[in-house]
Amino acid sequence: MNGALETNRALIGKPGSRAKLATPALVLDLDAFERNVARMAEHGKAAGLAIRPHAKTHKSLAVAKAQIAAGAIGICCAKLGEAEAMGAGGIESILITSPVVTAQAIERLMALNGKISDLMVVVDNPLNVRALAAAAAEAGRPLKLLVDLDVGLHRTGIRPGADALALAELADAADTLELKGLQAYAGHLMHIHDFVERREKSLAAMKVLGEMRDALRAKGLPCDIVSGGGTGTYNIDPEANVLTELQGGSYNFMDQQYHDGAQGNGAAFPFETALSVQMTVVSANTKNLATTDAGFKSFSTDADPPILLSGAPEGAGYFFFGDEQGGILLPDGARLEIGSTLTAMTPHCDPTVNLYDAYHVVRGDILVDIWPTEARGRSA
Repeated sequence: MNGALETNRALIGKPGSRAKLATPALVLDLDAFERNVARMAEHGKAAGLAIRPHAKTHKSLAVAKAQIAAGAIGICCAKLGEAEAMGAGGIESILITSPVVTAQAIERLMALNGKISDLMVVVDNPLNVRALAAAAAEAGRPLKLLVDLDVGLHRTGIRPGADALALAELADAADTLELKGLQAYAGHLMHIHDFVERREKSLAAMKVLGEMRDALRAKGLPCDIVSGGGTGTYNIDPEANVLTELQGGSYNFMDQQYHDGAQGNGAAFPFETALSVQMTVVSANTKNLATTDAGFKSFSTDADPPILLSGAPEGAGYFFFGDEQGGILLPDGARLEIGSTLTAMTPHCDPTVNLYDAYHVVRGDILVDIWPTEARGRSA
């Protein structure tokens, strides 16, 4: 029995149940989440783009199904394990956005390809293309591929030009592979604070991607799908008329990193904070200081400390106080009693989500459901 799923289950539907949660708890504001999903779906329609959100952010079947119900054509997964979890839960259209290269992983990939109707994976190396072609031949079912193009991040992807074209030709020539197009993700641009600079650099990356698309088509190679983009450039990349589908995942929840730089044409993004961590004050014996039950194990630590959203007096600030504890620095004269409940914005939503077994889904002050993070820990 999963404790995170059961500990608070008796609270579902009860007035005031949000404040009674066993903590630390990952809390999803369902109203804000639904508005975020709807706004991205509307944006896709207006821009003429399909939406394929990234499940690496949420790792949840309930979230993925809500996105698809709102019009998304499928999801992205960063890792094969995530894709296996999503496929087992009934998601049929999945793009794996990182190369799958080991023999054991390729065997699992072929098994998944036999179970769901629309699986795609990216490639950036000819050795991988040949290995996938051989495995697909043995499995008896073709595998769909996108060539992953490096547009400046240098994390994965093949450099644009002759190398990428040769890789696409190799994939297209294999009887057991089905080349569908290109992927490019400019992750290094998502958090550029200045909108003018972010727009200029992102459109430059889209230009490179568009030129590669045109090069494939000039050679008679298929390029029906051009997938990429992210939350930070969701309202920039459509200008280039290159993408056919828009990735991105953090828009569902929004986090501190995106809120810090989420400006478009001088205006804030239309996406709201839907995800928070709820914590409880467990000690308050020192002047101007309180201790909560949410420390390093409750938040991602690759960004600034969490920003308090509710429960603390104005001017209070959170700091990491240990593995299990967080500290609250209080202004002079302020005090928090033990048992007090506070919430904080996630500094970086993706790795924070990966720390929790479940979302506590609320509307107002009522816990309405508990959603498991089925793909949590599926890093292989």
